[in-house]
Amino acid sequence: MQTTKLLYGGDYNPEQWLDRPDILAEDLDLMQKAHVNVVSLGMFSWSLLEPEEGVYHLDWLADIIHNLYQRGISTILATPSAARPAWMAHKYPEVRRVRADRVRELYNRRQNYCYTSPVYREKVRAIDRKLAERFGHDPAVILWHISNEMGGECHCPLCQAEFRRWLQRRYGTLDALNKAWNARFWSHDYTDWDQIESPAPQGENAVQGLTLDWKRFVSSRHIDFFKFERDCVRQLAPDARFTTNMMYRFHDIDYFQMAKEVDVVSWDCYPTWHKSTETVEQTALDTAMMHDLFYSLKGKPFLLMESTPTCANWQPISKQKKPGISMLAALQTVAHGADSVCYFQWRASRGAEEKFHGAVIGHDGRSDSRSFREAAGIGAALEELAAAAGTARPRQAAILHDWDNMWAIEGSSGPRNAGMGYWKELALHYNALSRAGIAVDFVDQTCSLEGYGLVVLPMAYLLRESFARAVCDFAQKGGTVVVTYWSGVVDESDLCRLGDTPYGLTKLLGLRRAEIDGMYDGETRRCVLASDRLQEVTHASTLCEVAALDEADPAEPLVLYGEDYFAGAPAVARHRYGGGRAYYLASRFEPAFYDAFYQVVAGKAGLASCRPAALPEGVLAVRRGELLFLQNCNTIPALLPGGDELPGYGTAVYKADGMVRVL
Repeated sequence: MQTTKLLYGGDYNPEQWLDRPDILAEDLDLMQKAHVNVVSLGMFSWSLLEPEEGVYHLDWLADIIHNLYQRGISTILATPSAARPAWMAHKYPEVRRVRADRVRELYNRRQNYCYTSPVYREKVRAIDRKLAERFGHDPAVILWHISNEMGGECHCPLCQAEFRRWLQRRYGTLDALNKAWNARFWSHDYTDWDQIESPAPQGENAVQGLTLDWKRFVSSRHIDFFKFERDCVRQLAPDARFTTNMMYRFHDIDYFQMAKEVDVVSWDCYPTWHKSTETVEQTALDTAMMHDLFYSLKGKPFLLMESTPTCANWQPISKQKKPGISMLAALQTVAHGADSVCYFQWRASRGAEEKFHGAVIGHDGRSDSRSFREAAGIGAALEELAAAAGTARPRQAAILHDWDNMWAIEGSSGPRNAGMGYWKELALHYNALSRAGIAVDFVDQTCSLEGYGLVVLPMAYLLRESFARAVCDFAQKGGTVVVTYWSGVVDESDLCRLGDTPYGLTKLLGLRRAEIDGMYDGETRRCVLASDRLQEVTHASTLCEVAALDEADPAEPLVLYGEDYFAGAPAVARHRYGGGRAYYLASRFEPAFYDAFYQVVAGKAGLASCRPAALPEGVLAVRRGELLFLQNCNTIPALLPGGDELPGYGTAVYKADGMVRVL
């Protein structure tokens, strides 16, 4: 989707206020005052759009869309499939999901439909076609939003049958499936496709290949349902553009695969600021990592579809954003590649689940509230930064994040069942690179590595042969690679690789894995410099891998374990490979280690930092296009190079010829 401005607005639910025309009229005035230029409509409107089967009421929606458009506010129109009306759930029980314990759910909540049900798909097709007929060529509608926060599983008989068909397409024969799943263990060979069922708490849950394939299947079902809805609309609106809102650290769907089907990636961002367990900078880095992931899915600007102007009511503690945080968060979003900042929700609902969720307009309806004043200020700032819209981020470093790999790590038994900390591992590498002012993308094992100077493989447990070759080729041609412990362990079916590991990477690294020892929570092992064994460098935790150096072409140890039976084994090693180099990290270390490590590694890889020299601690630097964003995550002012003072939670935006604005 091409845009010459940054989109600003959010979810609007006028169907809750149709009996209050005064409020609807007031909303139009307040939206203009807040610099709103886009809203999302219709996401949870099915019971009003089709109050009884086959009876459609769309005029109210048309009136809202066109009244907004007359005020310069465009619409992102949602299909309502995420929350079906009660009449449907009671008349057609098959549309209700079945849980893993094989109990069919009662009518409830949302994201509660069977994505396989022919009845549900037919009902969705009917409502989507009505919407497409009415609004498919309406200039007020700039984007179609399919469903809402897709996720969850259905274990009904329809989905079981579809799962078996999916397995037959994947494996062809039962012999191939049994081999891939190592089903002979515990005498689990399948002799008929109908014997296969999805994992269940009272059923099969020990065949890890089955569990991995079920996760792949569930992901594929969601993507298939998205494509089904998209194509229902596209048949009547061939020029329409499509998105769906993705989510934070989401487990159920392979977003790299889903991104291939959307025109623009969008996601819902709800960090909890001001937690007692982390600093504002740490929260900002965690959020930035997700922004960069969603940018990476297509390598293009994304949309922030939902966030909160104040607080999220469903978190353990509904913490308000302190003054300045909303602006900092909004500008961080733009700096990391977003072409929009949108909120859930515009006006607070009076009742039900999210009545205390943050909103631009609260229950008091006042425009002099802090939430409205801050929202209006953000809208004005985004108008000033319109030149950022559509611009790209630099390509420097890539971190591997692969859903298959994540699922396989989580589904395996050992070497640490107390939690492998996969996301924590990603964050340690990301945070250090981000603090160093290096742009970070994420890749899966189907992505090209062309154009990057540094590629990081954190816990690449399930490693495809093709990607291992691509990584070696990347290093051969001059690239820098970082590989951590617990990489190259299994194949695509979660079968352990035979022979030396990390599979496909031993020549690249100049070493092989000999064994790995799990650490208890809080347990660490001292690490020392290889060149000065008295100088302590860091502490190893979580998992300590013990490597043996290649006899013919050994890696160079940089850091050694300083204690335990593996004292003297390499904790960090470096190896020349072709025109490039590879680094090996045998354990998880303290955050300060990664900061120092990547300062050196990024420099040797030729990656130029966007971070000005002598930038104070807690100030983050991000470049997008011609704009450099410096953001102060501290409560107190920060002195910038050149003598400029950046207020607490403030953002300074620079171009090559000088400062644009402090916000």
